[in-house]
Amino acid sequence: MDLFEYQGKRYVARFDVPVPAGGVAATVDEAVGVARRVGYPCVVKAQVRVGGRGKAGGVRVAGDEAEARGCAEAILGMEIKGHTVHRVWVERASEIAAEYYASFTLDRPNKVYLGMLSAKGGVEIEEVAEHDPAAIARRSIDPLVGLDEPTARAWVEAAGLDAAALDGAARLLCALYRCYDEGDCDLAEINPLVLTTDGRVLALDAKVTLDDNAAFRHPEWAEYAATETEDPRERLARERGLTYIGLDGTVGIIANGAGLAMSTLDVVNQAGGSAANFLDIGGGANADVMAAALEVINTDSKVRSILVNIFGGITRVDDVARGVLAALDRVEIASPIVLRLDGTNAAAGRELLEPHLSDRLIAAPTMLAAAARAVELAV
Repeated sequence: MDLFEYQGKRYVARFDVPVPAGGVAATVDEAVGVARRVGYPCVVKAQVRVGGRGKAGGVRVAGDEAEARGCAEAILGMEIKGHTVHRVWVERASEIAAEYYASFTLDRPNKVYLGMLSAKGGVEIEEVAEHDPAAIARRSIDPLVGLDEPTARAWVEAAGLDAAALDGAARLLCALYRCYDEGDCDLAEINPLVLTTDGRVLALDAKVTLDDNAAFRHPEWAEYAATETEDPRERLARERGLTYIGLDGTVGIIANGAGLAMSTLDVVNQAGGSAANFLDIGGGANADVMAAALEVINTDSKVRSILVNIFGGITRVDDVARGVLAALDRVEIASPIVLRLDGTNAAAGRELLEPHLSDRLIAAPTMLAAAARAVELAV
C-alpha cells in the first residue's frame, strides 16, 4: 500500500523522524487555515501518488494568505499524470542549505535490508544511479542486528554529507530505520532529506510503502485503505482471485507464473508494443480461471489484442486449451487473442484448438512470434 506524502510524513514522524510543521486540506478554506497556523512563507503541495508534481505545477510557494488561497485554488482539482488532486499538504517553507537522499528497502537476493544514502538529493535516485552511481552509499543491514547511531554516523561520512548534517542525519537514519523495520514498510524513502540554514535535518518529503502482508498487525492502517483510489481492473481481478497489475499499454497479457508473465511483458516491449497489464493465472488454467482472466482484461478499453502465453509444466496444455474454448463461450471478447501454448501435452492442446482458429483466435509457435503478432494486431 502506497501512502500519500501527508500520510507518509505522519507515519515516519511516529518514529521520531523530524518533518516540517504542516497539515492536510481538502478545500481551499482548509488550506488557508493550515497556512495561517504554520505561518508564511508556506508550501502548498498536491497529494497524488506519482512523481513530477513540481514540474506539473503541483508544488507552489505562498508568501501570504492571498497567495496561499490562489495556490490551493490552482492545485485542488488539477490532473497530474492522470491523477486528480483531491488534497493538498500545506507546510512551513524551509530555508534549505543542502538536499540529500535516504531510503530503506529489502534486498531480497541477499536476504538483508538495504539502506541507500546520497549527498545528491532532490532528483530521482534512478538518475543518480545511472549517471553517478558512486554518489550512492549503500549499506546492507542484518535485520537481527539493526542500525545503531555510530554505524549511521560512519555511513553519513561515507556518503559525503555536509559536516553540519552529521549528527542530525545519523539520528534521522536510525529513526527512519525503526520506521521501516518496526512499521512494516516495503519502502521508506526521504527525498529530499534537507539540511536547513539553521542546522536542522528534516524529511521534506516521505514516500512510504507498507507491507500488505503485515496488515493484521496494524489495525490503524484501515484509515489508509479508506483513501485508496484502487484501479477498478485490479479490484475485479482480486475478486476473481487473480494476480493482476494494471498498466497503460494496449496488449493484454495472460500467463501462468510470475516469471513467465514478466518475460511476456519484456517480449511484448521487445516487439515494439506495450503491455496493458501483468496477469498471472498461476498453476490453474481451467475454464473458470480463463474466463475470469479474459473478463478482467475485457474491461480495459485500451486493450487492442490479448496475448495468452502458457507453458505447461504441472498444468497440462490440453486442459488449458479446453479452458480457453470454454471461456470464449462464456465471455464475449472485444479483442483478438493470440495463443502461445507449450509444454506438457502441447500437441494435444493445439489439436483441440485447430478447428476454432480464425482471425480472432490465432495460434503462434513461439513466444516471440506470438508477441509480434499481438503487437501487430494492437496497432
